[in-house]
Formats: sequence, structure tokens, C-alpha cells
Amino acid sequence: METFWFCVIALLWLGYLFLEGFDFGVGMLLPVLGRDDTERRVLINTIGPVWDGNEVWLLVAGGATFAAFPDWYASLFSSAYLPLTLFLIALIGRGVAFEYRGKVDSARWRRVWDTVIVAGSWVAALGVGLVLSANVFGLPLDANGDRLGSPFAAISLETLLGAFAVAGYALVHGAVFLSLKTEGEVRERARSLALKVAPLALLPLVVLLLTVQLRFGSVWTWAATIVVALAALGAYARLVLRREGQAFALMGVAVAATVTALFGALYPNVLPSTLDPAWSLTVAGAASSPYTLTVMTWVAAFGTPAVLVYQGWTYWVFRKRIGTRHIPPVHVPTGDARVGEPS
Repeated sequence: METFWFCVIALLWLGYLFLEGFDFGVGMLLPVLGRDDTERRVLINTIGPVWDGNEVWLLVAGGATFAAFPDWYASLFSSAYLPLTLFLIALIGRGVAFEYRGKVDSARWRRVWDTVIVAGSWVAALGVGLVLSANVFGLPLDANGDRLGSPFAAISLETLLGAFAVAGYALVHGAVFLSLKTEGEVRERARSLALKVAPLALLPLVVLLLTVQLRFGSVWTWAATIVVALAALGAYARLVLRREGQAFALMGVAVAATVTALFGALYPNVLPSTLDPAWSLTVAGAASSPYTLTVMTWVAAFGTPAVLVYQGWTYWVFRKRIGTRHIPPVHVPTGDARVGEPS
């Protein structure tokens, strides 16, 4: 049961990185691909119906960790408190900006919230990459699972590499998503940008995976790393041929293989100690009781299909491309010049 729930948590992080990854990428690219307010509204509307649903995967991943591995949850969240706090503030800022951006018909007002979206997307992507890589490379934990050292113990060259790896992946993933979801000039710009930046933006991810495998890897995690490289190359080739849907799917394969390689290299630990390997938190040692894990399994068996169904339905309903022709003009009701465009 402990191993099963370790795999479930890895799967939840996979879902979050894949779905929220292109959310972050769209936010990062807002001022790059959106030449005017109408085009920026196109970009925001590509993720408008789904971005908050995508964050469900993060909430469930955190909740599952708390319930299934309370020691893991306590040690990681307290040891990486500062980057996690910045990460959560960035998520909150993005959410508020999406909702408030169109509330006032003012160019200055929209610029402010656009800045919040861009900054929040970059900080959130960097933050989640830093925390996940710190979890893989380890933290200075003592025998009680408490962090020793400064509040910045989670920040190192390896974790900064992880931060840029996730941010670079999100940037490319977002550009591929926009080339799939938009039409006209925005689509062409998104496709062109993805092709130009992919080799450089994905380089930190390649270096991160190689570093992890050289330190902790096994035969099958090396195989997963090779799949990442092949999927990324395949996505690039399909994008060249304007097969955006296939490229997007291959980006999903790449992130799935990445999570497999990282969590596979981590197992049987859930959080290594850099001070003494004997103090590392393991799957067996950090897990809840068998009864708790059994109850969680039954709850997940009924709850997971419901989540998948409603998210799948949402993506199906909003599956078509959008462009500037679908964006209505700003609506200003009579007597109130401050109210802005519809969402």
C-alpha cells in the first residue's frame, strides 16, 4: 500500500505538471505573443475555462501526501517553507489577476494585472521546480526529520537547475498549447516561438535528468530519461510539420517520463537527508497506518473517476480553436465607464 500511494502521488504531480505547465506557459508568453489587448484576451481565454480546474491536481497531491505520508509532508513543507510560500503567493496572484483583469475598462488597469499574470506564472513555475528537485536531491534533515541550517537550505545549484528545468518546459509547453488552441497570426507566432526556443529552454531539463541519473539512477530510470529525449525530439518534428495536436501529446509523454525518472530515482526514499543517508525518510517509514491507506484507496477509487470525467468534459466542450474574431468588443454599460470587458 505504501508503494502504491507513492506511485499515486507521483501520478498526481504528473497531472499537475502537464496541465498547469501549459497554464504557466501561456502566462509567461502573454506579453510576447499578445501584440495588443485583443490578442492577449485570446491567450487568456485559451486557459480561462480550465486553469482553476488544473490546480485541483496540486491540491490533491498535497492532500494525499499529508494523509498517506505525514512525515514526508511535515519535513518537506517546513524545510522548503520560503519557496513554497512564494509559490503559493504567485498562484494566488495569478488567480486574482485572471478574474480582475477585465473588471475595469482601463489600459493601465489591464497592464497591471497582465504584469501580475506574467510574474506569477514565472515565479510559480520556478518555485514548483525548485521544491520538486529539492525533494529529489535531498535536504539537511536530522534524525527527527527536522531541517538543520538556514531557511534557504532548499536553494542550491541542483535545485536552481530544477527550477529552470520546469520553467523552460512550461514555456515550450505553453507555446505548443497555444499553437494548438489558437488560429491566425497568434497560432503562427506561437508555433514559430516554440520551434525557436525549445532547444535552449529544454536544455536545463536535460541537464537535470542526466544529473539525477548519474547520482541515483537505475536501468529503468535511464530508460525513462531516454524516452524524455525521444518524445521531445518527436514533438519538435511534429511541430515542424504543423501537427500541433501530436506535438502536444508528445510533450505529455515527455513530462510523464520525466516524473517517472525523478520519482523512480527517489524510491524507496520519499525525502533524502543530505546529512546522513540513515536519516532519510523512506516510503515504509514515513507512511500512515495500513488502515488509513486502505480507507484512502477506497475514497480515491470513487472520487478519481469523477474528477477525470468532469475535467475531460470541460476540455471536450472547449476543444475548438479561438482567435481574435471570437473576442467581443469591450462592453461598457451606460452610466458606468469603469466596467470592462467580459471574461
